Amino acid sequence: MKKLASLAVLSVLAGCQSAGNLPLIGDVFAPKSAEEALEPYYRALPDDFYPRAPKGLALPASGTAISRILVASCLDEELGDSPVMRTIAREDADLFLMIGDNVYGDKDGPAYRNNEADLDELRASFRDLAAREDFKAVRAKFPMMVAWDDHDYGANDAGKEFPFKRLSERIHERFWGIDDQDVGAYPGTYYVRTFGPEGQRTQVIMLDTRFFRSALTPTDEWGKKGKERYIPSTDPAQDMLGNDQWTWLENRLQDPADLRVIVSSIQVLPTDGHGFEAWHTLPLEQQRLLRLIGETEAKGVVFVSGDRHTAFLYENKTALTYPVSEITASSVNVSFATTSTESDSAQIGEGYPPANFGALAIDWAAGTVSLEVKSETGETVRQATTRFR
Repeated sequence: MKKLASLAVLSVLAGCQSAGNLPLIGDVFAPKSAEEALEPYYRALPDDFYPRAPKGLALPASGTAISRILVASCLDEELGDSPVMRTIAREDADLFLMIGDNVYGDKDGPAYRNNEADLDELRASFRDLAAREDFKAVRAKFPMMVAWDDHDYGANDAGKEFPFKRLSERIHERFWGIDDQDVGAYPGTYYVRTFGPEGQRTQVIMLDTRFFRSALTPTDEWGKKGKERYIPSTDPAQDMLGNDQWTWLENRLQDPADLRVIVSSIQVLPTDGHGFEAWHTLPLEQQRLLRLIGETEAKGVVFVSGDRHTAFLYENKTALTYPVSEITASSVNVSFATTSTESDSAQIGEGYPPANFGALAIDWAAGTVSLEVKSETGETVRQATTRFR
């Protein structure tokens, strides 16, 4: 595809303003954001600019009860065939959730590449994912719902300041085939689906913790345990979800459901175990989320997260009127360690750093859901059961 001659300049405009980026209003130049400056170019891009996943299975019908959900995050598309993905393809489940870092689209090998107006590396990464045989096998086996995290958003740890987020959103939604659904009708990638009849309704809420999120507060002691990258900030101006998504979530929490699976690409319940990205870096927003669940009287909430390159189980017994649990499933093929010494006040047992995925096994008769961390061979290595009614 032939690029506009000015595209190289537009990349620079993402980080600064210039007269070429300012519309004349009377005798005054009115500044445009980089997003606004790039929007006409993005709207004109042809369909073949965007990579597409292999055609997937339709989601279960809204009246169909589901009893097993698989979960995974952190898949580096540049690495070889994944034992975890091959194991997942042999599992039985009603739904598979890919919950972030589904590609590493801001990296080419060890080098970061994220200051590209065309997001060339991100698009190449999605094309590589689409061509992987292990991904094709999973795609053909399960209906899927997806969320994004920083590496498939387009920049490490980025939030709303990322200048190319509108194009990133288009790439995400078109790749996964959700651009013609409700999620494609508004900024951000959050959406919800509900499955099952009354008494067996599972609501799956996919949050967007990137598009609207404020920049986090950098640590004052880089690498120190518990303060590795970020420190909590109680600045009321910092936001996680943005006004529209907060309002949407409040409404969705009032929809009828017996079990609510809330997917956040970053961890929700931990408060003191680490200094990496998580809701606890914005503690007012973490409190706001839990308070909103309480105020809407939403029952049966279970959190699902990824991002951490280690799997964890958590439970908070006091935040709501019932114990609320979380499973962190990470990673498919980007493991950094074999053992974990991390400990959080909400944590259940030890973390599991080797390659893994997660499963939610729903027992409708008992009113329980089992949160299971699975090894690359499918063995259950961590497990906790929580009651949702």
